[in-house]
Amino acid sequence: MTQQEALKQEILAKTKEYYELVHKPQQEKEFVAGKSRVNYAGRVFDEKEMVNLVDSSLDFWLTYGSYSKIFEKKLAEYLGVRWAFLVNSGSSANLLAFYALTSPLLKERQIKRGDEVITVAAGFPTTVAPIVQYGAVPVFVDMELTHFNIDTTQLEAALSPKTKAVMIAHTLGNPFDLGAVKAFCTRHNLWLIEDNCDALGSTYEGKPTGTWGDIGTSSFYPPHHMTMGEGGATYTDNPLLKKIMLSMRDWGRDCWCESGVDNTCGARFSQSFGSLPKGYDHKYVYSHFGFNLKVSDMQAAIGVAQLEKFPAFVEKRKENFAKLYEGLTGVEGLILNTATPNSAPSWFGFMITLKEGLSFTRNDLAEHLENANIQTRNLFAGNMLRHPMFDTMIEGVDYRVVGDLAHTDKIMNDSLWIGLYPGMGDEAIAYMIDVIKTYVQTV
Repeated sequence: MTQQEALKQEILAKTKEYYELVHKPQQEKEFVAGKSRVNYAGRVFDEKEMVNLVDSSLDFWLTYGSYSKIFEKKLAEYLGVRWAFLVNSGSSANLLAFYALTSPLLKERQIKRGDEVITVAAGFPTTVAPIVQYGAVPVFVDMELTHFNIDTTQLEAALSPKTKAVMIAHTLGNPFDLGAVKAFCTRHNLWLIEDNCDALGSTYEGKPTGTWGDIGTSSFYPPHHMTMGEGGATYTDNPLLKKIMLSMRDWGRDCWCESGVDNTCGARFSQSFGSLPKGYDHKYVYSHFGFNLKVSDMQAAIGVAQLEKFPAFVEKRKENFAKLYEGLTGVEGLILNTATPNSAPSWFGFMITLKEGLSFTRNDLAEHLENANIQTRNLFAGNMLRHPMFDTMIEGVDYRVVGDLAHTDKIMNDSLWIGLYPGMGDEAIAYMIDVIKTYVQTV
């Protein structure tokens, strides 16, 4: 062993020792009801993530590199798709997925400015933002209040000659009715983007969510199913979409050489493009107006370790959901989210919706839980159309609405969710059940 290799092994051993001394006690800290904070989500990690991170930092490659390649390969294998591409966030994944559908390479199926994309208003803004930012028209459909996903009975009413795609998320890990949505898209030759950021590990009819549509997206922000700090991914089985996404992720370039590699095509100085001089350096030929959305290899190093744990994360989420559901079933006044038929959700959170006519509001319940050291979250934006970002948008021009979005408003006003992430133990689950039941039954 060389001196530098011996030193590296010593540093990695010290990293593990540091984890055992500093981070492990925090993760194993005893839960004290009413005093310990019950977060809605959190990082679950051990020394392997920290060792990988330090190992990558010692190489000092910094940008997309060896760990990134490993992660993309393993994520694609887990999902059963041909290609997965790392990006710097789930929001960037949605941006890349949508903008890929605007490529001229798609010819008559290219999404152009003014074309319409069916979506929902109850969710996270960056599912919709790329549509608006490009100049396409989002068409908002209401939700249903059993599985809290898109109301598929309204899809035909949302359709117009300008409709090119459907772009929606699986709510808190619960798959939307993929059978109905996929059939609708196939019938009308529409693209389907699955925002899978809250649902990695979920399946529908035994097939992973995110792989039913043309492109799926994931987020690896710390609260999500697994983390690398900041980070995200897109994935597809479509060779043309693969080519487009690689180009747009990496500045819009035409070249497909990996970072630090030159002349993969063997024709770097001999091709013709546009009205450029013949033989213009292929590494600096741009076929799209793209971005730089790559992730650092240090983040990917964390993700590689997280992927090894991921199947266990999914099972723990399912177990925690089942315990919360059993504990709160039958509590008068509460509507609980249930799994979509034919699905096995990898739950992101446990949503509670209040029935009509109660003596307390959603905010009353949220404030009570927060005072009891239980962290709560709304279903993100609630109804996006009611936010200031839509103040300058003109209905019928910049966006369309199908119906009155009554259920979306119901979710905005009367729903919240609590956590069930893998780091949450039985004591925390039991405490949340007790606090909620006691409040609802006595207030």
